[in-house]
Amino acid sequence: MSNNKGKVFGVVQRIGRSFMLPIALLPIAGILLGIGASFTNEATIAKFGLENILGAGTILHSILTVMKNAGDIIFANLPIIFAIGVSIGMAKQERGVAALSGVIAYLVMNTTINAMLQINGLLLEGALPSGSVAPTVGIMSLQMGVFGGIIVGLGVAALHNKFYNIELPQVIAFFGGTRFVPIISSVVYIFVGILLFFVWPYVQSGILWLGNLVNVLGYAGTFVYGLIERSLIPFGLHHVFYTPFWQTAVGGEMVIGGQLIQGAQNIFFAQLADPGTTEFSVSAARFMAGKFPFMMFGLGGAALAMYTSAKANRKKTAGALLLAATITAFLTGITEPLEFTFLFVAPILYAIHAVFAGLSFMLMHILGVAVGQTFSGGFIDFMLFGVLQGNDKTNWIWIPIVGIFYFILYFIVFKFFIVKFNLKTPGREDDNEETKLYTRKDVDFKTDTPIEAGVVDDTTSLIIQGLGGKDNIIDADCCATRLRVTVKEASLVDKDMLKRTGAAGVIGNGTAIQVVYGPQVNVITSKVKKVLEF
Repeated sequence: MSNNKGKVFGVVQRIGRSFMLPIALLPIAGILLGIGASFTNEATIAKFGLENILGAGTILHSILTVMKNAGDIIFANLPIIFAIGVSIGMAKQERGVAALSGVIAYLVMNTTINAMLQINGLLLEGALPSGSVAPTVGIMSLQMGVFGGIIVGLGVAALHNKFYNIELPQVIAFFGGTRFVPIISSVVYIFVGILLFFVWPYVQSGILWLGNLVNVLGYAGTFVYGLIERSLIPFGLHHVFYTPFWQTAVGGEMVIGGQLIQGAQNIFFAQLADPGTTEFSVSAARFMAGKFPFMMFGLGGAALAMYTSAKANRKKTAGALLLAATITAFLTGITEPLEFTFLFVAPILYAIHAVFAGLSFMLMHILGVAVGQTFSGGFIDFMLFGVLQGNDKTNWIWIPIVGIFYFILYFIVFKFFIVKFNLKTPGREDDNEETKLYTRKDVDFKTDTPIEAGVVDDTTSLIIQGLGGKDNIIDADCCATRLRVTVKEASLVDKDMLKRTGAAGVIGNGTAIQVVYGPQVNVITSKVKKVLEF
């Protein structure tokens, strides 16, 4: 039974990491759209008297318009981007072929649905409820949002992994191997399109029911959302949880500029791109705004509590590490260096942190804060999508007000628990242990050569050895901070050896292994995959 659970966990983990490729596009898209939309907005230009600098016809206005449109096109095409990204993320080999097959399958599926709608006369005005049909890559199809892309990505990856090395009879051998994948994907997704024509309306009704349930729960629902989202961070499954809220009707829907938009993040950025927006949707932003108080301020209070609790002879070392991690969390919203530090040394602090995170989401909802985000709740997103949009539109002023309270709250509570229960946070380790954050590289095993993508070094060899050797590794990839590996035998994984490579910790559920390295994990993963020839 436990082995089956491990396999399920491994599959869900791979699905979550496959979301990371399209999600990684959102920060740059959001920055382009945020800056472009903010400084081409006629009301903003008039408010600050910048007509001669930013007004229509100026060079800056033209540049900013291009930036706005470049960012907007990414959000407008997220379904097919997810189809490609999930196909790549779930494929084990020959990922370029999987990406091509994902595009083909997505086009075939939606064209099939379009044909079924035409045959049944359902493209006529009033034939279906408003918003049931929408254009995607120029094809009028059922409004499935990123779910359509995910359905394609998962299915194509399954077909790809099964058939990419197929051998066909000699007479048709030319169509074997990787050439067979787009062929079989095209055929299968004709039938998938027909099936979805009949099934999707019922699925959509279920999705809307779930979204309505969250809305009915009101502030309590927002608290539960925030609590679950943070609680899933250690397992690497938070992407699977929040993506439906951000990208599908589970997170709400709204007509903007005459078009039905589904998903909390999509709603926010559609409003951002719409010059007629006078106030951002709080009901959509409640799935995002809650991150800012605890990421920008609360975790800083936790870091200060750990610093002031450190032993006198270790304060300097602990302070340097904690300060760097705090600045990273404040500016970018990348919080895992701090979160994983107290997760692994004092899980009770992480439980408290998850509750505080849920309360932060709820407070932002109660106070009507409507600040969106691209990736995480750091100062960069706060400025772009809060301050620059104006307090009248976003109520951003409550973020620093609540944030200061959160800084104090985290400091007092963390300080109490650290001292009361003698928790071994940074600077309080035993004399024979080194003061460290749990994302610091090369703690016990050091190399004089900087890590560069594609370069094989002793640390990489040690990582592979710690995972049970090349023959034990089935698949390897990463998310924002973790090396994610599927192994044949979990018993061969040496956690102590992996920690010698600078890992913050090692999380295992059956054959699904996660090794926490922090933001530099992408480079580490590239080196590991080069050795493994993945």
